Amino acid sequence: MPDVGLRPVDESDRDRLLAWRNSPQVAAFMYSDHLIGREEHDRWFDGLVGHPRRRDWVVLLDGAPVGLTSLVDIDSGQGRAAIARYLAEESARGLGVGGFTEFKVADHAFQVLDLRKLWSEVLATNEAALASHLSSGFQREALFRAHVVKRGQPTDVIGLGLLAQDWREHRPRLRARLVAKGFTETALDAPL
Repeated sequence: MPDVGLRPVDESDRDRLLAWRNSPQVAAFMYSDHLIGREEHDRWFDGLVGHPRRRDWVVLLDGAPVGLTSLVDIDSGQGRAAIARYLAEESARGLGVGGFTEFKVADHAFQVLDLRKLWSEVLATNEAALASHLSSGFQREALFRAHVVKRGQPTDVIGLGLLAQDWREHRPRLRARLVAKGFTETALDAPL
């Protein structure tokens, strides 16, 4: 059974997040293609702590950092936020880590932050992320044609959304699926 958890990003993650973000397996699915330098990364990282419109967690597998998940553009007035995630370490893929992570962050968004909607934008070429979101109850809401340029080529982006009422409907099924994969009820239901 995988031991998966989330902890808030802290200073010890500064170099790790830069290395992950510049790794080919992560950069391939980000909007930008350029190599992120130290100065650019440090500006971004320094803006994380205490930012009122975002929450960032490091994904842990058996106690080791393997990825990042975030709620960004949190808008309490509109009741929405964007959800984002990447698993940077190959060892974390195919174990249900992404599904567990999305479950925990959606629970936090809808039950703690009292949001009414989560949304995400996924490169059309990122079939794994698209399938993961759809299996968590997200629905396709938009197609942004030729929205970004990747490796010199215009690339489509798919917009996805999950409403709080849909989450309440899908949550029991998703929870049962994760329990069947070996995640404990305690781990699934514990607050972030």
